[in-house]
Amino acid sequence: MKRIKILGAIALLSIVFTGKAIAQIGKPFIHDPSTIMECEGKYYTFGTGRGGLISADGWTWESGAVRPGGGAAPDAMKIGDRYLIVYGSTGGGLGGGHDGKINTMWNKTLDPKSPDFKYSDPIVVAESKNMEDCDAIDPGLLLDPTDGRLWCSYGTFFGNIRLVELDPKTGKRVEGNDAIDIAIDCEATDLEYRDGWYYLLGTHGTCCDGANSTYNIVVGRSRKVTGPYLDNVGREMLKGGGKMVLAAHGRVVGMGHFGRIILEDGVEKMSCHYEADLDQGGRSVLGIHPLLWKNGWPVGGDKFKEGTYEIESERRGYALELVVDFVRMPRGPRRFGPNSNEPIVPVPSQQLADVIDTWPTGNIGVRIGDYMFRPHQKWTITAAPDSSGYLGGPYYKIVIAGTERALAATAEAEVITVPEFTGASEQLWRIDQLTDGTYRIMPKVVPNSNEKLALVSIGDSTPTLAKFDFNSDNSKWNFKAH
Repeated sequence: MKRIKILGAIALLSIVFTGKAIAQIGKPFIHDPSTIMECEGKYYTFGTGRGGLISADGWTWESGAVRPGGGAAPDAMKIGDRYLIVYGSTGGGLGGGHDGKINTMWNKTLDPKSPDFKYSDPIVVAESKNMEDCDAIDPGLLLDPTDGRLWCSYGTFFGNIRLVELDPKTGKRVEGNDAIDIAIDCEATDLEYRDGWYYLLGTHGTCCDGANSTYNIVVGRSRKVTGPYLDNVGREMLKGGGKMVLAAHGRVVGMGHFGRIILEDGVEKMSCHYEADLDQGGRSVLGIHPLLWKNGWPVGGDKFKEGTYEIESERRGYALELVVDFVRMPRGPRRFGPNSNEPIVPVPSQQLADVIDTWPTGNIGVRIGDYMFRPHQKWTITAAPDSSGYLGGPYYKIVIAGTERALAATAEAEVITVPEFTGASEQLWRIDQLTDGTYRIMPKVVPNSNEKLALVSIGDSTPTLAKFDFNSDNSKWNFKAH
């Protein structure tokens, strides 16, 4: 937790949207959140202090998570059937010194109401003393999927980031294991493994200054967990390198304390905090973004923004549209050639009022076709009024722009539009940005079915509901604002 001002570059993968991104709701107020954990159908994250947040759906967050020991910047991980919690006590320059300790403890459950809820006594696994060149605070955990070894990184701007090995059965430090220096100029580190690479994510910049905090998340990678970690242009993190992952944007500043959540193949989220959400009084707030991977590097994705869009199939680039008769515009072919004296008069775009009386009044099917920016191809997407959601987002209603004609799932696992949006579960849609930047669109429920199905293109002109396949462009969509 650094208070010395250091400016960092700001870079963020962006897509042009027409509306406003929506933040987690409830009381998502937290500082230095741990990686989000799922336990018995609920989501948990811990923060600096003794507590943390609980969510039943990953969208509405309230206080209530319990973690003894106080201290700062915990991390959490499920190993087998238990949860390992690691946190720093003192350190961070708190109280004017750098003396700190990294502690681990176990619990069978994260639910404070469970009869099995009981933390083990804390175990010290690392410490810093007497103004040494490391500050024992801000730990992060990695259980290496290649060999089952458990690692803990820790440290702040007040010295080196260090790495120690822990015993995944006891949570204790492996005997004789010396700490290794792996980075400088960052804190709140997290280790991840993907496709033969180890990634070290750190928080760069200044914290604890509200709207003036410059926190941002950077990354380097290595073929070995012990380093050296280099960024995309070859700078060592031990010399201050780091590629940007997520920085200030919109009305939120100070991104820090990265956590990775893998939901399924191609669907990943990253958690963090915003040092200040200006729309929530400048408080420190939990943030959840899609996690993208671009050329082998993690990138913070875009929270979906409300607006009016073309919904484009990745399969061929055709657009989702109503199955209605094509209504010709009044002006047909014009004269060719440069010598025409015909005056140039702008042609107005076709409007909803020009065509809506030609549409059926009942249910209307959907298809995929050439995009012509016509009313039957424009979809307005807004958060559903019931405020329900999933990890990192609300459910959305999808209607033809200017109407309440809503996209809905049917009991036959097909898609149609109904004349009015009623808020029924089959009219609510989940929108996830995938690791390649495209999107998955899923109904909250398929009537009379327990299957989780997504909107897919089974042909150039035929949308339906089927199992999501990240390896097929049929399952992927884009949203384009025109």
